[in-house]
Amino acid sequence: MLTIAHFSDIHLGQDHHGDAGERARRRAEQVVAYLDALPGPLDAVLVTGDLADHGLAAEYREVTEVLASRHPVLLCPGNHDVRGPYREVLLGRAPSGGPVNRLHALPGADVLMLDSSIPGRDDGLLDEETLGWLDRTLAGGAAERPALVAFHHPPVTLHLPYVDPIRQFGEERLAGVLERHPRVRALLCGHAHTGAATLFAGRPLLVAPGVVSTVTLPFEGVPEISFEQPPVLAFHLLDDEGRLTTHYRVVSPA
Repeated sequence: MLTIAHFSDIHLGQDHHGDAGERARRRAEQVVAYLDALPGPLDAVLVTGDLADHGLAAEYREVTEVLASRHPVLLCPGNHDVRGPYREVLLGRAPSGGPVNRLHALPGADVLMLDSSIPGRDDGLLDEETLGWLDRTLAGGAAERPALVAFHHPPVTLHLPYVDPIRQFGEERLAGVLERHPRVRALLCGHAHTGAATLFAGRPLLVAPGVVSTVTLPFEGVPEISFEQPPVLAFHLLDDEGRLTTHYRVVSPA
């Protein structure tokens, strides 16, 4: 059984309500503390983008502090992240503007973290370099070895007016790659600031809740972005039959 915790959109450095990012940091620390206090180990913690709010090197140094965990932590960029400082601070590599794509071989499954960001824009796209890397990397693994593909922007409409105009576009190209690789069991993403589940290319598409805030549906009759609801995270369980089951947990203050 592969066990993964998944959350997204911590936006460290965000200055809503005039607290200069302290609120965002507290909420992210709350989630990490909850995971570190679990009696059992996790195979990984996935954080699918918008780690920093402004893409500053100082924010990424804060990310390394806040996301320090006893569990392995896997990251990918979001639209608020900036590739140069992200790569330099979080990966210890020379800053560059190319996409940040990484393969993590976990016990029993490969996790491919993709960069769906477009520098300077809020919507998303998996560029040709990223799709080529995804295709080659999936082909390079054993056909019977399960794979999970993660990125920031959902490649479908979620019926959220605040999010849908800035989702991932060009999604038919991603679907074409996935058709060649049945070992992909599910797609994991963030960006929407709400937990959601749907299908994409015949696979589960699981959207992580946001930590810094929650985006609500029009019929809920509450503010479009709520800063009052508590953080939520997902637990993804991939069993020996290759079936993924997801549980969501509200993380209340200690």
